[in-house]
Amino acid sequence: MHKAPPVKSGIVALIGPPNVGKSTLLNSLLGQKISIVSPKPQTTRNRIVGVVNGPEYQIVLLDTPGIHQARDPLNLEMVKIALATLAEVDAVVFMVDVTMPLPGKTPPAYLPQEGRPTVLVINKIDTVAKDRLLPIITAYQHLYPFTAVLPISAMTGDGTALLIEELCRLLPVGPRLYPEEMPTDATERFIVAEMIREKIFLKARDEVPYSTAVTVESFKEDEAKGLTTIHATIIVEKDSQKGIIIGKGGAMLKAIGQAARRDIEELLDQKVLLKLWVKVEKNWTKNPRMLKELGF
Repeated sequence: MHKAPPVKSGIVALIGPPNVGKSTLLNSLLGQKISIVSPKPQTTRNRIVGVVNGPEYQIVLLDTPGIHQARDPLNLEMVKIALATLAEVDAVVFMVDVTMPLPGKTPPAYLPQEGRPTVLVINKIDTVAKDRLLPIITAYQHLYPFTAVLPISAMTGDGTALLIEELCRLLPVGPRLYPEEMPTDATERFIVAEMIREKIFLKARDEVPYSTAVTVESFKEDEAKGLTTIHATIIVEKDSQKGIIIGKGGAMLKAIGQAARRDIEELLDQKVLLKLWVKVEKNWTKNPRMLKELGF
C-alpha cells in the first residue's frame, strides 16, 4: 500500500476578541462557508474545525468563540472553549482588527507563553488608509513577542496567502491529520443549525439572537427526488422572543427560513425543504442541563 508523503502539518488556533473576523478568515482560507458570520459580536459559540489543504501542507484551523469578559453561564462556556483550545495546538493566530483601540502596555493573559509560535493578524486593512497601519503594528510589536505580524483583509483575501506561507514555515513535518477531501469535522446537521442561527443574528433585533439556539430534529435525504427535508427547532428564553422570531403573520420566521435554505442548498448541493418551529425554554442560557444538551 502506497504511503502518503509527509507534509507541513499541524493544528492552529484562531483566537482574539469578538467580531474581529475569525470566522470570515476561516471561510476564506477554506474557499467555502462552514463557520457563520454576522456583524454582531459573539456569533461563534463552539469551536469549529476547518482543514486547509495544499500539495505540501495541511493546516487544521480551530475557529474559537471571541474571548471576552463573560458573566452568564453561556458566555463563560464560550470563553472556556476558546481557552481550552490553546492547550492542543502547534501555533496560534491572534487576530485583531484595525478598528479596535490600540492595546495598552499589558498583553492579554490568554496569549500563549513563550515557546509556542504566535502570529498576529491585523484584519480589515481594506477599511483604512495604509498609512494608519504602521502605528497599529508598532503598538502590538511592543505588546508581545509575536513570531510574525501580518496585515490582511479576510473579506477580500488580501494577505491570506502570506499567512498560509508563514504557518507552513512554523508547523512541523508529519502526516495529514484529516483526509484531503474533508474540509471540516463538523457534521452537516451542526452546520445547518449554525446557518439557521446566523440568519437569526442577521435579521432579529437587539438581544434576541443571544437568547436563541437551534437544534435539527430530523434530516432526511430523498435521492430519487434530489431533495433533503430538514425539521429544525429555534429555542428562545421568553414568550416575547418567540413572538419576535415568528413575526407578524409569520413573516420573520419565513424570512429566516428562506435565507437559511439558500445557504443550506449550496452546502448540500441539492434542493432543501426547511421546516422551522419556535420553542420556549425558560432561561436556557443559565441552565447547566440545557447547555450540556446543546453541546456546551
